[in-house]
Amino acid sequence: MDLRYPIGTFEHTGEVTLEQRKQWIQDIAELPERAREAVKGLSEEQLRLPYREGGWMLKQVIHHMADSHMNSMVRFKLALTEDNPTIRPYYEERWAELSDSRELDVEFSLQILDALHRRWVALLNTLTDADYAKTFYHPASKETTRLDYNLGVYAWHGRHHIAHITSLRSRLGI
Repeated sequence: MDLRYPIGTFEHTGEVTLEQRKQWIQDIAELPERAREAVKGLSEEQLRLPYREGGWMLKQVIHHMADSHMNSMVRFKLALTEDNPTIRPYYEERWAELSDSRELDVEFSLQILDALHRRWVALLNTLTDADYAKTFYHPASKETTRLDYNLGVYAWHGRHHIAHITSLRSRLGI
């Protein structure tokens, strides 16, 4: 198993069906509880363990999910209210090195994920097919992304990072 991608990379081709969107929305709805469960009972010392050699500490993974998913919801809202907006990239690896990501208790980001995902799911459940077909432009990748596809990316993103934590716990027996 590639420890960087314990569930593989995100792959989806073709149309995104209503059934697929419902599953991805469910994944996003379940992420906060899965994140909380993934770190349940871990000591501060264990939360400082990297999920792989050269990887982020478990606590950085939790804080990263909050950072990343906040950015994603903003991108959704931009795409819903503007015509193919150019989104603002951010350096996630630099954000992960900031003191809040390295030192702050994970509970703060777990609370962000709880509230953010409740609000995000409420929005996602009201979107129409036409809304999901809206797009944004990412200047770093030079790609235009549809919201339905991006929904899948973030459903995968949450599962991906939860697997970083749970696979380390499994390998170490913690």
